[in-house]
Amino acid sequence: MSDLKYLVRTIPDYPKPGIMFRDVTTLFADPQGFKAAIAQIAEPYRTEPVDAVAGIEARGFILGGAVADRLGCGFIPIRKKGKLPWKTVGQDYELEYGTDTVEIHEDAVKEGERILIVDDLVATGGTAEAAARLIRRIGGEVLGAVFVIDLPELGGRKKLEDFGVKCHALMAFEGH
Repeated sequence: MSDLKYLVRTIPDYPKPGIMFRDVTTLFADPQGFKAAIAQIAEPYRTEPVDAVAGIEARGFILGGAVADRLGCGFIPIRKKGKLPWKTVGQDYELEYGTDTVEIHEDAVKEGERILIVDDLVATGGTAEAAARLIRRIGGEVLGAVFVIDLPELGGRKKLEDFGVKCHALMAFEGH
């Protein structure tokens, strides 16, 4: 796990001054690092009955597809508003300045299916909580949410756990 942390590039003052952006594309580019990250994300769920992995746009698609393959289950995209081609259900969530919306196909989950949420990073938890709300609203059970990176100072993991979503992260970075 600590070796993987060194594969994450930190970009100071992006996208604005004071932010330390944690760039996982360098981890994705390393064949052994990417393979290890997928294995570590999937491991806690290897013996669980997972019906599908829900990946949050966009880096959650990269991770989620690979984790779904590893777990032998389906993949569900959760996208920004207006990007899915079929009938959707949406959920608003808070941003630092305003709100945004994520959507899921209304028929993406059958009643009672067990869904694992995957994304690259949990910061404030707003996007992942919106994804969990969507999955529950259309009849799914959220098994948990897994991330490569947790930014604990921003409280997202705690927010998700308070909402009843079990969380797992491969690493944590202090600051934001």
